[in-house]
Amino acid sequence: MTWNRIAILVVFILVFATQSCGIYSFTGASIPPGVTTFQVNFFENQAGNRPGSTVEPGLDNDFTNALQDLIMNQTNLNLVSQDGQLIYEGEITEYSVTPMSATSQNTAAQNRLKMTVDFRFFNIQKEEDDFNKKYSFFYDFPAELQVYDVIDSAHKEIFDRITQDIFNDTLAKW
Repeated sequence: MTWNRIAILVVFILVFATQSCGIYSFTGASIPPGVTTFQVNFFENQAGNRPGSTVEPGLDNDFTNALQDLIMNQTNLNLVSQDGQLIYEGEITEYSVTPMSATSQNTAAQNRLKMTVDFRFFNIQKEEDDFNKKYSFFYDFPAELQVYDVIDSAHKEIFDRITQDIFNDTLAKW
C-alpha cells in the first residue's frame, strides 16, 4: 500500500468511528439527542428527621454543588435553574456516624460516616428514562478522630461516589 492509501484509510476509520457512536463524549456520557440543558434542584438535608442521623450544616448545599459540578465538567449540557430537560432532585435522608469495630476495652476502634440520598431523575423528552433510587456511601475513619477532623476528605469521597453513581445511571447508562 502507498502512503496515500494508508492516510485515506486512517481518515476513513477515524470519521466512521466518531460518527458511529452518535452523541457520545469521551467522559462516558451518552447525551440524548436534542437535550441541551439540565437542572439540579436543591437536595434538602432531611437527615435530622431520622433516628441516629445528625444534621450537618451546609451538607445540602455542598452536595447539590458537587452534583452540578460533575455534570458540567463531564458533559456539554448547560445548567439552568428551571425548565431543564434533565431534572435531578432528591433529599439527603441519612447522615450518621456509627462504630464499626471494637477494641478489647469495648470501645470503638473505627467509625463509619454514612450518607444516603433519595434521588429522582426526570427526562422531560423521554419519560421512560425517569426513575427513583436510593444512593448511599460511607467513609471509615479511626475512632480516635472526630468527624470534623476528617470531614473534608470524607465528604469528597462520599460525594464523588454518589454523584458518579448518579451520573452513570442517568447519562452513562452503565
